[in-house]
Amino acid sequence: MQGGLRVFLSQGSVVKNAVLQRIRMASPLLQPVGFSRFESGAPSRMEEQGFESTTVADILKGKGKSADGSWLWCTTEDTVYDAVKSMTQNNVGALVVVKPGEQKSIAGIITERDYLRKIIVQGRSSKSTKVGDIMTEENKLITVTPDTRVLRAMQLMTDNRIRHIPVINDDSGMIGMVSIGDVVRAVVSEHRQELDRLNAYIQGGY
Repeated sequence: MQGGLRVFLSQGSVVKNAVLQRIRMASPLLQPVGFSRFESGAPSRMEEQGFESTTVADILKGKGKSADGSWLWCTTEDTVYDAVKSMTQNNVGALVVVKPGEQKSIAGIITERDYLRKIIVQGRSSKSTKVGDIMTEENKLITVTPDTRVLRAMQLMTDNRIRHIPVINDDSGMIGMVSIGDVVRAVVSEHRQELDRLNAYIQGGY
């Protein structure tokens, strides 16, 4: 899926460049300076500039506090069986792990991948194994803040081959979690809005 994201972003750049070329053909007097942020030779820089307004906080706001996965957690003392049961019931692929009685203090994260690799493959019992024994510990976690840009979050997830990333606020601790699906939807929405703006310009909407 991560490879598909890179292809999607690359194709998005081609579409935007084609639209911009059409604008210049329709109005030769337009100067490149007016669209300098789209004309950089570095695709990553062009994409980053195009997504300056969207942050992880926007994704969380769109999901809502009651959305599946936003506030789901288990403790280090829960069994892996109970954690996987919770994932299944709520249709999510990961749970934040906290210490008993400390919901805002993140201890780690447990994912479907942990269950497959550390329980199923190794022939261990999910009913007798504690979440704390197989989770990815807090000091090894990749996290973001509410102010992290969407493309930065995507880069962290693709580079580290992860599908879920906790959102940490320095003042209040753990505030939610976003998935690769959340990030993809945000990127698609941004592409659509940007192309709509360019099309509106071509049609004289600006």
